[in-house]
Amino acid sequence: MTKVLINSLGCPKNLVDSEIIAKTLTDFGYILTSNIDEAEIALINTCSFIEPAVKEAIDVILETSKKKNDKNSSLKKIVVTGCLVERYKEQIITSMPEVDICVGIDGYNDIAQILKSADEKVILGPKTDTSFMNKSRLLSDNLSSTYVKISEGCDNHCTYCTIPSIRGKFRSRTIEDILIEVNDLCKNGIKEITLVAQDTTAYGKDIYGKPSLYLLLQNLNKVDNLKWIRMLYCYPELITDELIQTIKSCEKVLHYIDMPLQHSSDKILKLMARHDSKEDYTKLINKLRIEIPDIVLRSTFIVGFPQETENDFDDLCDFLAQTKFDRVGFFEYFKEDGTAAYKISGHLPKKTKTRRRIIAEKIQQDIVIKKNKDRIGKIYSIIIQGVSEDGLFYTGRSYAEAYEIDPLIYVSSKEKLTPKDIVDCKIVAIDKDSLIAEVI
Repeated sequence: MTKVLINSLGCPKNLVDSEIIAKTLTDFGYILTSNIDEAEIALINTCSFIEPAVKEAIDVILETSKKKNDKNSSLKKIVVTGCLVERYKEQIITSMPEVDICVGIDGYNDIAQILKSADEKVILGPKTDTSFMNKSRLLSDNLSSTYVKISEGCDNHCTYCTIPSIRGKFRSRTIEDILIEVNDLCKNGIKEITLVAQDTTAYGKDIYGKPSLYLLLQNLNKVDNLKWIRMLYCYPELITDELIQTIKSCEKVLHYIDMPLQHSSDKILKLMARHDSKEDYTKLINKLRIEIPDIVLRSTFIVGFPQETENDFDDLCDFLAQTKFDRVGFFEYFKEDGTAAYKISGHLPKKTKTRRRIIAEKIQQDIVIKKNKDRIGKIYSIIIQGVSEDGLFYTGRSYAEAYEIDPLIYVSSKEKLTPKDIVDCKIVAIDKDSLIAEVI
């Protein structure tokens, strides 16, 4: 039987695709391996959202190519899939002759046959199919948490973003199909799901006539054995009153929202083609905290966007200091060919972008340390994920820590714990941006 190594790069949405590919291949008799020295086929599922992701993907392909060129290697075929293919298919084939096949996202349904024999070196499609997302997955680990992809593509066309051209128009899965997947996951030990999409809050607008994330959550809240439901990538303009009330009333929906705001300066938001203003953001944040007092808010911001002045950046810093998000990720703007922002005048030097990112991160770090100190003495339900590297603690997360994204909580316990346990713990100390807790 042919042995295949799958190397999944990029975001959680890509990981879900890789897990579906893995299940498809094993169903067709392929054997998966994590050892490149054993693999006969290497499948690299790539990201190309921003420049560092492109560089990482190219580095992995080149490193894998070295193994293929080794005459003693068992590696005979390199297959590249994912976003890099959709964006740079011609360049991959012409500049990397070691790559045998490039497969776009519409080729995933036929991936097993493609690996066996493909007539073409580049296999793409119109990026309209959703059936692939409904296939079974082979989870990449045996933990209690996983991602569930509820849609594909995006219609927002933010000026800095390549996703609409890479992934196509926004298209949702049905509530029924998602429920089938989640029920199957929970039967196999999953206790927490994190809903992901390019634009999670737009879910259902294409098939139900209006954004319907609240309806999906209400249905998921009824799934047996499912304990926690979390959401990432929620665009702020579609966080409606219906959605807020659903989060508030459904006991399995965690009081945690990730909403990428990207900036606070109205001038920069307009250049980014974002739909809301700083005032809109402020009203939404205040409403969320009034309606759901223990809500944990996560966001992402881009620093160094073209024409961002010191005043614009000061606006962002003031916004961070006033808003006091629980979690924030910062990105330096990257000039991406094919985006509208690529042609905007006033691009900033790298050193300016880096300096601003460091300043913003320091502001947020101080906020996080203060918030962590405020959590000492409080009790949280914590889902156990594993054991720390030094073997002294269990590791886990409360509702306030997203799977694979936020810092872990280090848990001490007199009784033996196992992954998937959910235990009540008291926060007893902090260590930088991490918390230490004891089982009570």
